[in-house]
Amino acid sequence: MKRSKAIKLVLLGGISAGAVTGCAPTVREPRITPQSVYSNDYHVPGVGFYHAPFHAFYPQPYNSYDAQRKQYFYGGQWGPEPYRSVINVSEPTGSAAAAAEAARSDIVRGGFGSTSGGYHIWS
Repeated sequence: MKRSKAIKLVLLGGISAGAVTGCAPTVREPRITPQSVYSNDYHVPGVGFYHAPFHAFYPQPYNSYDAQRKQYFYGGQWGPEPYRSVINVSEPTGSAAAAAEAARSDIVRGGFGSTSGGYHIWS
């Protein structure tokens, strides 16, 4: 049976590409702090959307409309009219910043994916 070198190269390329990707540095947004300034609808993965007039993050965009409810979402509540405010940039409260930083899903935890479990067997 004749073996193909092309298949070996493809398999080797796939393995090495996965290894390089697993070691690549990750780009991450700066920490969320009470001193940071965010605009309306600034989105943080795993946290939600920032509502500047309310100084906190929420699961829905600011003034998003729900056709079934026929209401607008702002500041963690629903209302019949969009919320109007001149504030479109602000700093989150200390508790909102701490909760948002803890809930972020854009933080990569671990070094080499699932292959590195942190166990060492001494011989």
